Amino acid sequence: MRSAQQILRQYWGYDSFRPLQEEIITSIINRNDTLALLPTGGGKSLCYQVPALMMEGVCLVISPLIALMQDQVGRLKELDVPAECLHSGMPYRDVKRTLDNAMHGAYKLLYISPERLQSRLFGDYMRELDVSLIAVDEAHCISQWGHDFRPNYLKIANARAVFPGAPVLALTASATPDVQADICTQLKMKHPAVYKQSFARNNIFYDIRYSENKNADTLLNAANGSTIVYCRSRKQTEAIGRHLFQSGLSVAVYHAGMNKENRENAQETWMTGEAKVMTATTAFGMGIDKPEVRTVLHYDAPEHLEAYYQEAGRAGRDGKPSLALALYNSADIKRLSESVALHYPPEGYLRQVYQAVAEYLQIPIGAEPDRYYPFDLADFCRKFSFRANEAIHALKLLEQEDLWTMTEAVYSPSTIEFTADRHTLDRLGDAHPNLHYVTVGLLRMYNTVFHFPTPVRESAIARQLRMRLDELLPILDRLDKMELLKYNRPGEGPQLFFHHYRVDSNHLIIDLNRIAILRKRHEARTVAMIAFLRNNNTCRERLLLTYFGETPGVDCGHCDVCLEKTTILSSKSLETELLRTVQEHSTIDILTLISRYQGANRERALEILRTMADNRKIAISGNMISSV
Repeated sequence: MRSAQQILRQYWGYDSFRPLQEEIITSIINRNDTLALLPTGGGKSLCYQVPALMMEGVCLVISPLIALMQDQVGRLKELDVPAECLHSGMPYRDVKRTLDNAMHGAYKLLYISPERLQSRLFGDYMRELDVSLIAVDEAHCISQWGHDFRPNYLKIANARAVFPGAPVLALTASATPDVQADICTQLKMKHPAVYKQSFARNNIFYDIRYSENKNADTLLNAANGSTIVYCRSRKQTEAIGRHLFQSGLSVAVYHAGMNKENRENAQETWMTGEAKVMTATTAFGMGIDKPEVRTVLHYDAPEHLEAYYQEAGRAGRDGKPSLALALYNSADIKRLSESVALHYPPEGYLRQVYQAVAEYLQIPIGAEPDRYYPFDLADFCRKFSFRANEAIHALKLLEQEDLWTMTEAVYSPSTIEFTADRHTLDRLGDAHPNLHYVTVGLLRMYNTVFHFPTPVRESAIARQLRMRLDELLPILDRLDKMELLKYNRPGEGPQLFFHHYRVDSNHLIIDLNRIAILRKRHEARTVAMIAFLRNNNTCRERLLLTYFGETPGVDCGHCDVCLEKTTILSSKSLETELLRTVQEHSTIDILTLISRYQGANRERALEILRTMADNRKIAISGNMISSV
């Protein structure tokens, strides 16, 4: 067996590992279940990629992010590492071909989404795979008490029974102590080895600023090298992008409402440096390997400290000094304070949204599950008079009840599967000869349409049947409505994967106790975020370390609070500086005079000015100060 160092040098060209990587790899090689907590930029992917190349068989990498899977597989192929990915938007034939190859040992790493892991087709192949390791990326998604719970993650542990000899590696960048414990429980880890790299990031300067003019503050700080500006909404993302562009900066804009080509172009221009600034919603940046980001700026206050730490950590992955700046004002505090009610609406509203989804997608009661539907949130809210920011949280709560999975920007090809038997189809020609003509043509072109949803190309069907496309599509729709076949039109963009038998909304089972617990935990996270924003006494990094269960030592010295503490002027030097400034101007406005000082220095400057006036060193008249 080649050593970990040999593989690291051969494929990645590095001579040494980052902290804890080698220990984690050794634990896996010794077939220990392992929990690894490494901060953003800590090199989590190497912790399973290197042992995958050392061990016999294929490493299953479970990840919720399609873009991240595709990006990592692309990079591995460039390094001549045999890897492939399976995700929910792939055509059936591509999935089957990939699984056939995996069964015959073609890959060392097979990336798979949690939804695809549960599919019937993967289940048919699963026992034929020689799995060396199960790596669970973004493992905090398995915990119901975390900030990004995904129901499909709960089913990952079922794979353990199929591969009892394969160790499990769970990786995450942000998990509180109770979430860490829940990860181990949900994955049924056996005496897991736990490796935690400190959450401290010595090269990042944490700066929190109250701002009533965020546009000006953003412009001032976005020009500092390669920058990410995070916004809460797509609309805000585009507005800030326009503002920075009009101010002379090279800017790219990225959010899930854009089509795939525009998103890829935006990412490419930023990655190559053609655009210095990326304005984006918070989905951008996960797994993006751009080490020289100098500034991460939150235009809107983050929802919680987990998100803040993970997103801020995308700055300075090269170890060089970088800035993590978050702007907030009273509107942000109000939004955070009201977020509990927004994220956890009452039971009646949840049932109303469920009913609206079923009507919007035209899903009848008792309809079979496991089908993709195009889902335009804006159109949905407009048709049912919902406020988008309220409806989206109800949709996510119902997703966590395992009713559906919402995906963004996933391409799904057209599929057809016959639901009627051959005898019924043969009789169709008596009453509907045009429909019968199409069904016969489909059976001749695709021999699997009776067995499973088969990807098709409508243009090819129309050409084969010598029909116009606008003639064919209504016939396919009609056959679908007659329940003779299931016809799923192609989709690119937001989709909803409905994976339960549709029921009457009044009979829908909702776990209200679970939701009540989640509501309390969300409230606690919100309180912690607001306290972090308003804090001006305690070291920022000390607060972060404590929140993530780490015992901090000395103050960090690289945050706004620490900087202010280390720059407190002596009373004598402050008085000398104030008097010199007044004498230089003869007369100066008091607010202008003290604007150069922050926090404690500003308060002490006011006291010293009053004392100087009492001692007749200066004269104060209204808001003006004059030398004597």
